[in-house]
Amino acid sequence: MAKVSPVNQSFCLQNVCESNYQKIFSLIPNLRNIDDSAQGYAHGKPALHIQIIEQSPYTKTIQLSHFFKKEAGMILEPAVKIRLYFDVCIAEVLRDYKRIEVADAISDIGRSKEIMDYKWKLNYFLEKWLDHCLKTDYIFKLDPPSESIP
Repeated sequence: MAKVSPVNQSFCLQNVCESNYQKIFSLIPNLRNIDDSAQGYAHGKPALHIQIIEQSPYTKTIQLSHFFKKEAGMILEPAVKIRLYFDVCIAEVLRDYKRIEVADAISDIGRSKEIMDYKWKLNYFLEKWLDHCLKTDYIFKLDPPSESIP
């Protein structure tokens, strides 16, 4: 995943999380109005699917994935679980499709270096993936078509 390892990881992680927040709202401008799910479409590309997992006045937890149709059914990858913090304008990755949540991966808070490395890799991946999605010009619709994911 992320081979980049900045010297001041804490500062860089904060910047990446702030940047990811802005990128998510550039990709999905009506995100605050989505209560359940929505689909993003771009010509010739797999759909992007957003699912609202949890929301409160100051946060919203979402899962963002590409939606691939395969012979065996539907595949959602990379299934990135993201918490958006509206008051501080930060988006933090909680997990992706291959990795468990940070709290489950490293339960010993004394291992702060490992926690920071884990968070850095997840959030750096999201940054690169969002860059790709923004270049592809996805357009999100609040009402997904009837063939959408249940």
